[in-house]
Amino acid sequence: MEALLYLLYFFALVAIVVVLVKMFGRKDEGVPTAEKADGEPCDTCAADPGTCLKERVIQNAVGEIEYFDDEELDRFRGRRADSYTADEASMFAEVMYTMKPEEVKDWLVSLGRRCVNLPDQLKDEAMMLMEG
Repeated sequence: MEALLYLLYFFALVAIVVVLVKMFGRKDEGVPTAEKADGEPCDTCAADPGTCLKERVIQNAVGEIEYFDDEELDRFRGRRADSYTADEASMFAEVMYTMKPEEVKDWLVSLGRRCVNLPDQLKDEAMMLMEG
């Protein structure tokens, strides 16, 4: 009988802990969330409202590769972004600066599909160009 009483105390304590964790657990209040196309909330959204990061990653990973007169950059396939020399980075810069700001995103998607990493030296500039 005494063991049964201890078991009841144990379950009551576990129930109290569960309630406290749910009440005071981490809340993501104030963090904007987007919705997927079907209206379901998306917890991995980017700053682009109405789009889901998961869906965009999948869309960007598959599809036809579009070239921007940059076929010579394919020789850097698989190269780490932090391993480019200044001369090699200038090859990427030459292509990037010849395009319109709205084309930069598509170019980066193209590089990603081709497994070509943008040199670290140009990442900030590419972001600035995309933001306009």
